[in-house]
Amino acid sequence: MYQIIDGKKTSADIKAELSASVNEMKVKGIRVPHLAAILVGNDGASETYVANKVKACEEIGFESTLRRFESSITEAELLAEVEKMNNDPLIDGFIVQLPLPGHISEEKIIESVSPEKDVDGYHPISLGRLVAGLPGFVSATPLGVVELLKRYSIKTSGANCVVVGRSVNVGRPLSILLSQKGMDATVTVVHSRTKNIQEVLLNADIIIAAIGSPAFIKAEMVKEGAVVIDIGTTRVPDTTRKSGFRLSGDVDFEHVAPKCSYITPVPGGVGPMTIASLMLNTLKACKR
Repeated sequence: MYQIIDGKKTSADIKAELSASVNEMKVKGIRVPHLAAILVGNDGASETYVANKVKACEEIGFESTLRRFESSITEAELLAEVEKMNNDPLIDGFIVQLPLPGHISEEKIIESVSPEKDVDGYHPISLGRLVAGLPGFVSATPLGVVELLKRYSIKTSGANCVVVGRSVNVGRPLSILLSQKGMDATVTVVHSRTKNIQEVLLNADIIIAAIGSPAFIKAEMVKEGAVVIDIGTTRVPDTTRKSGFRLSGDVDFEHVAPKCSYITPVPGGVGPMTIASLMLNTLKACKR
């Protein structure tokens, strides 16, 4: 029988630990962590995500700031707003919520964030420090996955781990984290150009799916007893829901789960861990 990896509960545990740290800081008269966010336009998913971040800050006791801008803001104006946050000594870390409008270069904006405040872990310097095994900020989703594996005592040392997807913010950082000393997994990355994906996956002790393709991982791709971590979250039309859609992961949960030792659900698996990890990074930024 498989065990569900409960990201919701684990995220709540982390928030409780962070809240205790904040209370200690208050007792000692130390300034509490301050997370800020820049939101451009009115993207529905971005609105929800940022609202959840603000709520998490309130629950933990962090200070939070949300600066909203119309989608008509120019790139130069947005760069100036980023620079203000870089220079604000009361802001420990901040994020620029993606996606941005088409006329603004996301790359340019990400690179303009001070690496000392890059709690999203997207800056090339943050990624470079991760590759070099130096202290720094790890992007929130990969950090959340590693935290789940550790807290569920899932053995990674010597395990064959297959990461499905090679995105700069999820797949690649995860493959590096899992192969580092302390995790010690043997990591393979597969993607849209990989031949014989099923053959590679059938040899995996741990499968981590991050491609945004609903129910891509089928039961015949997974060996008995494997650990499956599903990062995918795609909105799929569903007329039975009030919202008109449901969230689907990259894994065909119903058929894959019975073959697993551990598996994350969607929603309620990796998703809640992303915000918890962002909060961990913000505390780290404050302590620096």
